[in-house]
Amino acid sequence: MKNSVYRAPKGTRDLVWPDSERRRSFIDLFSAIAGSAGYAEIVLPMFEHIEVFQRLGDGTDVVSKEMYDFEDKGGRNLALRPEQTASIVRSYAEHRPSLPWKVWYAGPNFRYERAQKGRFRQFDQVGIEALGTEDAYLDVEVIAIAWRFYESLGLKQVDLLLNSVGTLQDRIRYIEALSEYFEKQKNGLSTEAQETLISNPLRVLDSKRDEDIKVVSEAPSILEYLSDEAKNHFNKVQEGLNKLKIPYSVKPNLVRGLDYYVQTTFEFTTKSIDAAQDAIGGGGRYDGLAAEMGAPATPGVGFALGLDRTLMACEAEKTFIGPGQFLQVYVVDTTGGENSLVITDELRQKGFKVDRSFGNRSMKAQMKAADKSGAKIALIIGEDEVEKGVVTIRDLRGEEGQEEIASDSVIANLEKRLG
Repeated sequence: MKNSVYRAPKGTRDLVWPDSERRRSFIDLFSAIAGSAGYAEIVLPMFEHIEVFQRLGDGTDVVSKEMYDFEDKGGRNLALRPEQTASIVRSYAEHRPSLPWKVWYAGPNFRYERAQKGRFRQFDQVGIEALGTEDAYLDVEVIAIAWRFYESLGLKQVDLLLNSVGTLQDRIRYIEALSEYFEKQKNGLSTEAQETLISNPLRVLDSKRDEDIKVVSEAPSILEYLSDEAKNHFNKVQEGLNKLKIPYSVKPNLVRGLDYYVQTTFEFTTKSIDAAQDAIGGGGRYDGLAAEMGAPATPGVGFALGLDRTLMACEAEKTFIGPGQFLQVYVVDTTGGENSLVITDELRQKGFKVDRSFGNRSMKAQMKAADKSGAKIALIIGEDEVEKGVVTIRDLRGEEGQEEIASDSVIANLEKRLG
């Protein structure tokens, strides 16, 4: 068997400490912020019946090109989830929780796309979804939660882009006008954009190819086709954001990549990383998705934030730095290991991060392991210490040197040193 088999598949990677710890801290922070607004965690299956994700729209790249779909041993057509909104709406349709239903999630999604920095085939997102009301102020709350999360990460170079794609009827009228415009300008579009035009004219607006920019910039604006209902909703969203002093820019060609959006759409970008990767999150309203899955017509709104790209932005802005220390204490025991067995357990029960050496290694080998572990403090227990009823504490990282203390005062001493 070739050695390449024993490597992570292309587009995936192992997250080891400190990256794994940073990921956990990221999710914990998001959990706290979403929870403070009444959103409860939901944990979803990583694969679903393929029909769940076909609701995203056959004209989207996610469904037509990027989805990992397969037939299982029972002949069922399944797919690894490429996003989680559709799964959440499926869960709502299946369980019919009381409304409003407000949930948050975190975890991996899967898309077959070109792997590059900040973009993986298995990638993590955090997000929230709120179902049960058409109130535009719920849109504002959802956007505000994402904005406050970015603030909590210490990010200062995030921009909020805002748009409305109107009601379903508004969008139908707009797509007709857009198709007519692009057909007349077809020769000025790239080959890729011409192919997209056939399946989904709205997606042409997303093109960032140089040859498409001029044609796209002169395309009709969706805002010109909004009904009074949609205009009033969009105005109320903007008024709400103004009241919360959350800055935003209206971007008429922001349509997002999935077909289920109506009314409000939004995206978060950052100036701190490469323009091709500047989108770090986004979302919108999807009032028709529940009915498509067999539930009563139920409005909904939510967002998903990319963990990897957001952390790239944190790195660029030098904020939300990963943990600097994995262990606090390392126990060195040359008396056979029984003393370290007991004291490590006692310290762990008190909340300290503690490790020890095994295999009755020499003092020199254990001290080398203690230094390599990154721990700040070494607790040394030798025959002399046992005989005198003391423990030697050595500062491995600072200038405090070492001292002998009574065995029964170790916890108090460490609390003073480490907090």
